[in-house]
Amino acid sequence: MKRNLNLNKVKVSRQTEIAPGVFVLSFPRPWDFSAGQVLGIGTHATDEARLYSIASGELDDEVDVLYSINPGGKLTPWLSKIVTGDNIWVSEPFGSFTGTDDPAWWIASGTGIAPFSAMFRSGLTAGKKLIHGGRDLNSFYFNKDFSGFFKEKYVRCCSRDSAEGIYDGRITKYLSELPQLPANEKYYLCGSAEMVVEVRDILIEKGIPFDNIISEIYF
Repeated sequence: MKRNLNLNKVKVSRQTEIAPGVFVLSFPRPWDFSAGQVLGIGTHATDEARLYSIASGELDDEVDVLYSINPGGKLTPWLSKIVTGDNIWVSEPFGSFTGTDDPAWWIASGTGIAPFSAMFRSGLTAGKKLIHGGRDLNSFYFNKDFSGFFKEKYVRCCSRDSAEGIYDGRITKYLSELPQLPANEKYYLCGSAEMVVEVRDILIEKGIPFDNIISEIYF
């Protein structure tokens, strides 16, 4: 996602590769935000920013950004070489894909888990169920935190690998096989456009009101 935004310089605290080609970049939190919001990142102040969801909690001292390298991209190959003390340029946070205390289903694929990590780390966990899709067993970012807290309410759906405790198949297959879903709860979807559209159609077919489906697409 790209957008022209006002970008300000921040100094990177650290960067950690948490899976092959997948990183968490951290910098001191310069502003308040609501869990689920996004920010823009650029290589300099006049750059056309790329948008990323914040993955850290609202009261954390640092802002965490989860991203994967796009080999043909302009930003992520550069970003992956950043080290502690280097500068990047970021916008203030914005967006309405924000969490609440109400019961809800969090449905994510790949790095689309980032806003739910922010909601989780901000304490918005009551009545939540997390469905996380990934291609392989390395795709379930932050899974140790989620599994330790949510227990059976954290479902990992893997399309390529098999393992004990992992659902064998895509998110869409898992949801299609459920006999019913609560129509009075909210469903938050974050991931690729393909996933969001397919899951939204499944939810509607199962009687979920359109207004109860909130989505954020990762390009």
